[in-house]
Amino acid sequence: MKQSLTDVIGWFSTLVLLATLIRQIVVQWHDKNSKGVSAWLFVGQLTSSIGFIVYSALVGNRVFVVTNSLIAAVAILGELVYLKNQKALRSAQR
Repeated sequence: MKQSLTDVIGWFSTLVLLATLIRQIVVQWHDKNSKGVSAWLFVGQLTSSIGFIVYSALVGNRVFVVTNSLIAAVAILGELVYLKNQKALRSAQR
């Protein structure tokens, strides 16, 4: 299947965005600290991703369907790390 330059730019941008988001979650995981991060960040990210998945499917944009599906998965992972860190923080404060 031949990729257009437009698709290549889209896929490259997807990789850059995912690398950025995943790196932030990895830092939170290793530091065991979510200071300065709101749980609402991941809720908003997941909500907007779901909306963009539906929109992208309706307009037939495969790049954005995949991209936003992956971003939704990263948002779920980020929320889980956030909740784990908050639980550990509460336990340490007892």
